[in-house]
Amino acid sequence: MAVAKAVVHALALAPLALLGWKAWQVGGSDIDALGADPVAAIEHELGLWALRLLLVTLAISPLRQWLGRPELLRFRRLLGLWAFAYASLHFSAWLVLDLRGWWSQVFVEIAERPYITVGFAAWLLLLPLAVTSTRGWMRRLGRNWGRLHRLVYAIAVLAVLHFWWVVKSDVREPLLYAAILAVLLGWRLLRRRSRTTRPVVPASARTEQQ
Repeated sequence: MAVAKAVVHALALAPLALLGWKAWQVGGSDIDALGADPVAAIEHELGLWALRLLLVTLAISPLRQWLGRPELLRFRRLLGLWAFAYASLHFSAWLVLDLRGWWSQVFVEIAERPYITVGFAAWLLLLPLAVTSTRGWMRRLGRNWGRLHRLVYAIAVLAVLHFWWVVKSDVREPLLYAAILAVLLGWRLLRRRSRTTRPVVPASARTEQQ
């Protein structure tokens, strides 16, 4: 399992390493490594990988059931933290590279631009999930831990909406992620309905069946 987790860490880190390599090239031999707008490219890549990792995290539960591999659940926390890391880097890139120190504009931009508003809301909701992802917090919060971490569904919706509004014109890629999210949330909804509609067998009947 330790080897598998190391592989997952390496795969999650790979896009960041590649982005760093391209950024280094921009300052050296290849000024076009990140395209015509390097800042936008950096923000886009970081945000896109945050969304991808978030969706992969949500896919763990259905994959566990479909493949019959309960050990997949051990990777959910790891992938969720990587999603938060990329989202934080995405937010930081916007603050440092885009606003360039105009800190007084931060809350103005968040309040006046809807796509920034929903993106910031998604990151803000991710923050308590990342903080409380440890076993210690699971013990402290008890049942409330599960209720808190259901915020990930709202976060995913906000993240897809943020991406959709950022792209504006060509929405084919955001539409793909929206479809994936719809499938993942739809699976959970159907599963919850099947649980609530499942007939309750009396204890005496279960005893007779045994």
